[in-house]
Amino acid sequence: MTGAAIGRVMGLIDIPLRALQKATGTRGMAAFFLAPNMAIFAVFVLVPFVINFMYSMTGGAAIFLDQRSYVGLDQYRQIMDCKDYLDPNTCVQDGFWIAVSNTAWFVVIQVTLMIVVALITALILNRELIGRSFWRAVFFFPVLLSPVVTGLIWRWILQRNGILNAFLLNVFGTEPTNWLTERASSFAATIGVSIWAHVGFYTLILLAGLQAIPKDLYEAAEMDGTRRGRMFWRITLPLLMPNLIVVLVLALIKAVQIFDEAFVLTGGGPGTSTMYIVQYIYEMGFASELRNPGLAAAASILMGAVLVVLTLLQMAASRRNEKKGER
Repeated sequence: MTGAAIGRVMGLIDIPLRALQKATGTRGMAAFFLAPNMAIFAVFVLVPFVINFMYSMTGGAAIFLDQRSYVGLDQYRQIMDCKDYLDPNTCVQDGFWIAVSNTAWFVVIQVTLMIVVALITALILNRELIGRSFWRAVFFFPVLLSPVVTGLIWRWILQRNGILNAFLLNVFGTEPTNWLTERASSFAATIGVSIWAHVGFYTLILLAGLQAIPKDLYEAAEMDGTRRGRMFWRITLPLLMPNLIVVLVLALIKAVQIFDEAFVLTGGGPGTSTMYIVQYIYEMGFASELRNPGLAAAASILMGAVLVVLTLLQMAASRRNEKKGER
């Protein structure tokens, strides 16, 4: 197609757009171009959210809403009915609180280790290394893998007759260990695999922050005889804080939603030691013999509220850092 033909086609497209702009103004044009995106958001996000909330107000095991009985806030009351929230066994819905407890411990340990590992990795990759681009690609590569693929790879490595036990047997002569069927080791495995799968993404964010720090500051500090440790605490860490806050909030949100890797790796076992909140919602809504879609919907609404709070914290922290930067 020649340039003249393309120009004629564009002119024909301009005719209705110019008429629309004349009738509605600039705001109307903005609404026109935003409408497709808003329609997609409504169909795939807003409408499912409303339906999910309606499910949380109903009871029974039926799938279709017209076959379910209205129970009001009863599902939420069941979830919150506990004598001691720190002891899941005292709760009516003990499975929910066991999943919450497991998720809370997972979030605290995994996010802490994630930030430490990502920070150390970013500091190393920010230095002048031989093959630095190669090592950056190596650390980011796991992020590109599907979570299911990640879980399958590590299940193959950590199972009783897997690569890790074969290596330990051949090198150290140790007996095979049940990494995925012991409570402590299976929980640690989900944490380790999750860090391995996602640390490259957070490292990239911190690495971008490190490269944005002016080198003149370090050169001036070296001229003053400042030690490297003091430069880290006085220069690197304060200037990297905006990136660290972003990493913290994103890691928190991701950790709360842990499901794919853990489900493929351990299936929530042994017992309920690696049953996290998203898996509980999945099991209660679809897979369990004692299926209760209303309870699963209520649990997902509560988890969504937590994610909204974390998102608001991220926005508030970002605005605070922007104001500090303007000063």
